[in-house]
Amino acid sequence: MHEATKGNKLPSWGTTVEFVKACGADPAAYRERWENANRTVRSASAEGAATVAGTSAARSPGGFDASAAERPALHTAIGAQAPRSVGETSPAVPPPPPDGSAGDGRPPGGRGRSRLTRPAAVALVVAAVGVGTVVVVAVSRGSGQEGDGPKPSGGPSKAALSPADCPVRVFNPAPAPPAHQGDKAVFIADITLPDCTRVGAGTTVTKVWRLKNTGTVPWEGYSLRRLDLPQRADQCQTISDVPINDTRPGAMVDIRTDITTPRKPGLCYVRFKMVDAAGKVAFPGNRPVNFQVIVE
Repeated sequence: MHEATKGNKLPSWGTTVEFVKACGADPAAYRERWENANRTVRSASAEGAATVAGTSAARSPGGFDASAAERPALHTAIGAQAPRSVGETSPAVPPPPPDGSAGDGRPPGGRGRSRLTRPAAVALVVAAVGVGTVVVVAVSRGSGQEGDGPKPSGGPSKAALSPADCPVRVFNPAPAPPAHQGDKAVFIADITLPDCTRVGAGTTVTKVWRLKNTGTVPWEGYSLRRLDLPQRADQCQTISDVPINDTRPGAMVDIRTDITTPRKPGLCYVRFKMVDAAGKVAFPGNRPVNFQVIVE
């Protein structure tokens, strides 16, 4: 966090969200700005590796290290204004990593510097990317995890979810390139059944997501594949592969599936990943598309 606030490291998206929320702003309004900064850092890292001695273009667990060659570009990208973009995005959305850690680094150990290992809340002065405001955030150091809830990037928590868990906190998977170079998807909106909608038990409802093909690859034969298979009787039932209408680059598409709710009340949290016509995950570095409804 110290390196991130100095501008030497791009904070992870998960950490940035907490900074922005602490400043009383909407994280969604800053997502595309963060992604632009992320792309700039990656580009500078690739160029700087060939010209700057000792420069490393490798990713840190939850962010990107910025070398001396990268820092001007990082500061420029972070300060730039950008349109709002939300939802499923490019694979340049690394934080937090699959283990849920913030991954923004920490000062090295040594004389005069103690490592914060006690399970206590430590007040850290941190700066929100693009917000321009210094805030004090209480960070729990007990588990080394960013939150103790379900970790959707690595699978739902073994603990049963309840309506009180809605909305489920969603983390991003590890960064990874798309299956097809130039392919990219952006989540636009939940057209029906927004998170935590209450539905009756033993009924059938229709979920509709809207996504946009923002890449250069047409989606032909793509689908959303359910992750938690086989389906249990106490879960919301859907088809395993939800077809996606062929979508050209630059176009939006509505994806719909029928959901049959269980007879037992609770929380249905179901995730899908987009796969291509060959069944290969199209965007391994993007968070899953999901629905979460309260059954009562």
